[in-house]
Amino acid sequence: MIPRPGRAGIIAALDTGAVERAEAWAAALAPHVGCLKLGLEFFVAHGPAAVARIARHAPLFLDLKFHDIPNTVAGAVRSACALRPAMLTVHASGGAPMIEAARRAAEAEGGAGRPAILAVTVLTSTDAATLAATGVPADPAAQVLHLARLALDAGADGLVCAPPEVAPLRAAHGPGPLLVVPGVRPAGSARDDQSRVATPAEAAAAGASWLVIGRPITTAPDPAAAAAAIAAEIAA
Repeated sequence: MIPRPGRAGIIAALDTGAVERAEAWAAALAPHVGCLKLGLEFFVAHGPAAVARIARHAPLFLDLKFHDIPNTVAGAVRSACALRPAMLTVHASGGAPMIEAARRAAEAEGGAGRPAILAVTVLTSTDAATLAATGVPADPAAQVLHLARLALDAGADGLVCAPPEVAPLRAAHGPGPLLVVPGVRPAGSARDDQSRVATPAEAAAAGASWLVIGRPITTAPDPAAAAAAIAAEIAA
């Protein structure tokens, strides 16, 4: 499992469908970040072999957000373990049996070096109106706390949550769970499609374990310099 940084670490989100671009980013950013994230766009375009190519540069956060019946998710986790990711994601809304199956599969296939199973609570692009439209009569913060308890009780190692939920989750669950936080934007950056955001320093101070940062790094004129600047902000 991936070690915990002393202060919030940076996960660089390599959100692209191009292998060459992703590998160039990975090589440039590896000295400045603790982990590289690859998601659905890259995986669907190129598959496991290309993921393994990128993962040679730094620990891998494989963000595929599994959500299916428990047996199917367990099989997907077993297959993903061949890539030796540091972290894998499942949707907390898949329920306790699914999360339990993911944890058991990771333990059986990965052993002591198994990936951390992270449960996605409420996507950072989701607001109260979006939840209501899907039949969930709760605001995002309440739904995060509900799904967090379910997921952690089912054996998840940590959670993926938006910046405003970090402090309440730490208050509810203490220092144990990994909290991996997207929606992090340096001061002055565009919010893009994120509804619930914070600066790196704010998210770190609230208790985030890892900060997922994509476009503020990868679209910068010098991605390595942008990552180094964010790391310095967190450490200050």
